[in-house]
Amino acid sequence: MDGILSIQSWVSYGHVGNAAALFPLQRLGFETWAVHTVQFSNHTGYGHWRGTVFPPDHVAGLLEGIAERGALARCRAVLTGYMGDAALGEIVLDTVARVRAANPQALWLCDPVMGDVGDGFYVRPGLPEFFRDRAVPAADIITPNQFELEYLTGRTIRSLADAVGACAAARALGPKVVVLTSLVRPDAPKDIIELLVSTASGTWRVATPLLPITVNGSGDAVAALFLAHWLKTGGDPAASLSAAASAIYAVLKATHAQGEQEIQLVAAQDELVAPREVFGATRIDQP
Repeated sequence: MDGILSIQSWVSYGHVGNAAALFPLQRLGFETWAVHTVQFSNHTGYGHWRGTVFPPDHVAGLLEGIAERGALARCRAVLTGYMGDAALGEIVLDTVARVRAANPQALWLCDPVMGDVGDGFYVRPGLPEFFRDRAVPAADIITPNQFELEYLTGRTIRSLADAVGACAAARALGPKVVVLTSLVRPDAPKDIIELLVSTASGTWRVATPLLPITVNGSGDAVAALFLAHWLKTGGDPAASLSAAASAIYAVLKATHAQGEQEIQLVAAQDELVAPREVFGATRIDQP
């Protein structure tokens, strides 16, 4: 029973963190071992929530229990997202090292959740530096949004060439694959949003219609979808990006149609597997 180890936050109501990643991974056929770093009633963006931030030793204990089952040698990938503090980050780094020692073929997809355009940073002090200096250099794949990519590389993104250059600069930090999960630029049509994937063999772009909604958890779902398709295709950048972008667009389209505030992963579950609208990936020149 090979699987994916997903270490992220959890909400009981709605879809963010593991609650956004777990179902898509399972729906796409992957056994997933979910370890929650927090358990909240709902996303904190509602302004009021209940729940607990789990202490690092609690998370470490869960991971040790999984290791005691002999699962690390059967772990195909580690997926990580929001981290409560840098102490938890150290546990993640240790876990990734243990997984790689048990299975050298295992991948780490690190979603460097730090902030967003318009919001700035929304994580504790020290975490942006941890991602930039420790996590990103050790990861195989990273999935930053535009704000996070600008921070990691110290570059401002105002054009497609800027975005391609920033992705290449991020790869120079260590990861082999960089997925820019959201790109909105002045030199593009205002009714689209773009995703990019950058590898040593090239950079690809997918554009989908920009829907007039703002929801939480879409970035977490994109990271999970890209990882699933990367594993399914044996590491095909264009196919993985196209599949992930097409699926998340379908989910967001269903969410908008239903007037919901939470992404409709369950209602649009068939679209996770076989999106009715497929947006192809176009190769673009390196800068």
